[in-house]
Amino acid sequence: MKKSSLIIKIVLIIILVLAVAYGLLDRATYDPNRKIIYGVTFSKKFAEQMGINWQAAYLAMLDDLKVRYIRIPTYWDNIEPQKDKYNFTDIDWQINEAEKRDAKIILVVGRRQPRWPECHDPVWVSSLPSFEVRNEILKNIETVVIRYKNHKSIEIWQVENEPLLDFFGHCPKMTKNEVQDEIGLVKSLDTRRILITDSGELSTWYPLIKMGDLFGTTLYRTTWNKYIGYWHYFFIPASYYRIKAALWQKPQTEMMIAELQTEPWFPNNPPGTPLAEQFKTMNANLLVKNAEYSKKTNFARAYFWGIEWWYWLKNIKGDSSVWEAARKYF
Repeated sequence: MKKSSLIIKIVLIIILVLAVAYGLLDRATYDPNRKIIYGVTFSKKFAEQMGINWQAAYLAMLDDLKVRYIRIPTYWDNIEPQKDKYNFTDIDWQINEAEKRDAKIILVVGRRQPRWPECHDPVWVSSLPSFEVRNEILKNIETVVIRYKNHKSIEIWQVENEPLLDFFGHCPKMTKNEVQDEIGLVKSLDTRRILITDSGELSTWYPLIKMGDLFGTTLYRTTWNKYIGYWHYFFIPASYYRIKAALWQKPQTEMMIAELQTEPWFPNNPPGTPLAEQFKTMNANLLVKNAEYSKKTNFARAYFWGIEWWYWLKNIKGDSSVWEAARKYF
């Protein structure tokens, strides 16, 4: 009985110490006056999957919502559909339109890119041995950086997307050394800052947070998987992300939310999912709630995830509520 009582007291003391430490870190790292900049990730490929005119959606983003910070993927299968035969037409157009409006771009390079299935390999890659694929990836990165490094709108290079999150997406496993090699390659070609990203809820962030100049996390409040259905991260306060960055000694000015959930988590094909089901995980009120929550991280920026869905909802389904809710953040 005495031993059990002692163990209980020790556990309670540990919990108390941790709670006090967390509270002190929370106060020490939070600045209520710090401003956050909002941007969006725009995926031409996902816009097409939603059945919308991707160019019209992109221009509406720039001219109606006045978005001025954009993250753009460079999907391998789109820019090099045949070996050594490149097609940069769509990326060129997006960058040129952004430059006309003095917008700033994060351009993603590498094999893993934002949007499922993460790796968007061209068909011809499947017949190559792994060492040749690796060489082709490096060549692809070099080609993209050299092509766009003289564009004033390119502010940041993102190298890969959550590169060590190997249990998510259809991608071969990457190693830490491979990520470092790609960072080194980009740095040898250009002086702009490099962004590295990782999952906010499914990762410790180490070692990726130590690699790039900037670090971007995902921030999701509601997800879905086939084993448990919907999962709500209601128990995670915004200070969790802020304190996590502080523990890795990453300044808040070098932190951003690269993927802020502002679209539904689709169990099935998005256009084929009933709106009532979609609105369970995202709607106008939840967008505002997530955006306001993100402010409390005190990070420098947050990039909304889902503008293609907002446009689809507005122009295909006749519901502009989410589009209008997002407007005030730009």
